[in-house]
Amino acid sequence: MRISLSLTDIFFNLYKMKRLFLFISLSFLFSTAILAQTTEVWVVRHAEKDKSNPDDKDPDLSDEGRIRAGDLATYLRKVKFDAGFSTPYKRTHQTLDSLIIQKVINYNDPKSLVDSIKKNYNGKTVIVAGHSNTVLEIIEAFGGKRPKEMLTDDDYDYIFRLTVKDDKARVKTDQYGRPHHL
Repeated sequence: MRISLSLTDIFFNLYKMKRLFLFISLSFLFSTAILAQTTEVWVVRHAEKDKSNPDDKDPDLSDEGRIRAGDLATYLRKVKFDAGFSTPYKRTHQTLDSLIIQKVINYNDPKSLVDSIKKNYNGKTVIVAGHSNTVLEIIEAFGGKRPKEMLTDDDYDYIFRLTVKDDKARVKTDQYGRPHHL
């Protein structure tokens, strides 16, 4: 059996192979870009809580805390959030109430929070309301470097913006509203 190819057949086959190679290359680049999307995560501690009843384990925000929640909305007025995440306490939910968010989802621990955001909100913008003892842990769980040694019970005005890609996060720290240390 003898196969004879003309010069036209050879060029046509090379042309088809080039197109196939280009298609495979573009598909690879496109899938890589989708998988490596950047997620924007804002992390904030709940605003000032009402301390008038020391026995209340789930207090509302104080008057000062409601003002701070409004300041948060002013600070983030140009950010469009795809979702918000809050612990199941009133003060964290109330901190996010002034923001326009389609849905606020409860979380209980930083690891499940990070897993949920990476799985369901890759490439999106979300905000997380936490507590003085969890905010920095959340940042580290996303792969970010701890921006402060610790947050005290009086640290209410910090906000952290994480740019998350894969298992690394770039962290920017800012403050909003009235400074808490006067």
